[in-house]
Amino acid sequence: MNDGLIPNRYAKALFKLSSENGDTAQVYKEMKQLDVAYGAEAGLKKAVNNPFLPVGDKLKLLCAASGSPIDGTSSKFMELVIKNNRIDFMRSIALAFMKQYRELNGIAKVEVVTATAMGDDEINAILDVVKSQLGGKTIELSKSVNPELIGGFTVTVDTQVLDASVKSQLEKLRLKLLS
Repeated sequence: MNDGLIPNRYAKALFKLSSENGDTAQVYKEMKQLDVAYGAEAGLKKAVNNPFLPVGDKLKLLCAASGSPIDGTSSKFMELVIKNNRIDFMRSIALAFMKQYRELNGIAKVEVVTATAMGDDEINAILDVVKSQLGGKTIELSKSVNPELIGGFTVTVDTQVLDASVKSQLEKLRLKLLS
């Protein structure tokens, strides 16, 4: 089966369950935290995929990673995912759920990566341009610094990337000189 099909189906089910329970925003926060935990701790996926780890321990581990109470919507859903042997899709399910939540709530995920730390005025100037193109969507901002850019910045809005970095300009120049 398609790897995208399974996570999307489970994400839709989680969205429906959380809507019925009236805690969609809370589940969104928990899925965001779970995604961060998967990214920060490489051993998390390995631990929850371990067939020798009991279901209860896997559930406790995922609840701790997501910040979900053991009797919450997310934990009940994660228990279902574990019982259906779909635990290896858990991060993909969380990402699919977050995508659905952002689409339905008019939220744009914006990531600004700069070569050096920028002040709030500079970041706000970039965000003003982004906001003018989003047509009233709410912005969910993440900022980071990547010295490899040499200078400039990149802005990613959902899946679109604006690359205004010196590194990319030098790469374009190099390719032009080679051709």
